Parts: sequence; structure tokens; C-alpha cells
Amino acid sequence: MSAKIHLIYRRIPNRVLEREDEVIADLGDVVVAKSRFEGMLAPLRVNGVEVIKNGYSMIYFAFVGKNYDILKVYDTEGNFKGLYIDVLAYTKREGNVIEMLDLFLDIFVFPDGKAFLLDEDELEMAFNYGLIDRKTFDFAYSTAEEILKKLKRNDFPPELIWNY
Repeated sequence: MSAKIHLIYRRIPNRVLEREDEVIADLGDVVVAKSRFEGMLAPLRVNGVEVIKNGYSMIYFAFVGKNYDILKVYDTEGNFKGLYIDVLAYTKREGNVIEMLDLFLDIFVFPDGKAFLLDEDELEMAFNYGLIDRKTFDFAYSTAEEILKKLKRNDFPPELIWNY
């Protein structure tokens, strides 16, 4: 029987997604697991290309203490579609439970390295409706901008994600 990790993925104001995923590697402060996309209302399109839909698989990397996670996305034939990066307020771990708080912004990176910032409208809305404060709003943007800068310099993603 393979090890499982219990993922608690929170979204403001009160959405909670919980999953039990199969662990590929437990490196302590990095957990590598695999899962499948399901329950999506519509496929995700980035720059006119369908990149994620129900049935696609992912290898995801949870980085304890970091403000992002990384998903390597594969279609049903196993073709690499790109990297999906969530901007997070935190990533905490207790035993085999990982908890993250999503800050709306996401980045999709195509296999050719082209990166797109997603869901700015959702962040704006959360701020406008008072679900997050200015500090959280600014933090989400600065985290995303930092990742985008590192992508341009080839300092991101961490090298270890290519080992899985």
C-alpha cells in the first residue's frame, strides 16, 4: 500500500477542498504526490489553448513554508501540458496533512516557457468585496511577480520538479 498525503486546500472566503493523494516522494519540506483533475466545471484555457480538463493527471509539489505550489499537468495520453502554479498565503505541514491557503492568482507555464498570469479578476473581486485586505492583495501580486521574474531568469521552477 502506498503512502497517502491528506491535502487541505483553502480558498477565501470559505471554500475547502480536501483530497487524499498518493505520495510519490516525501522529502520532508517538499511532498511530491499524484492526482487527477476532476469536478472542474469547465476546462481551463490559457491563451486560447485548452490546458487542463477533467481526467488530466498531475504531479504536484507542495513546498512547506513557501508561497506557491507547482502542478505538472499531463493530458489523458500522458503528454506534458505545462506547469500550473498556485500563489498561496502559506503551506503548512503536520504529519501527513498539508494545508494551503490559495490567494487566487495562478500562473500557467507552457512547455516552451511562455508564462501567463491568471485569475487577476478573482483577486480584484476578493479585494473589492472586502474578503481580503490591501496587504494580502499586494502580497499575492508581489509573490506572482517574483515567480514570473524568476521564470524569465530560469531560476524557477526548482530543479527537483524535473526529477519526477
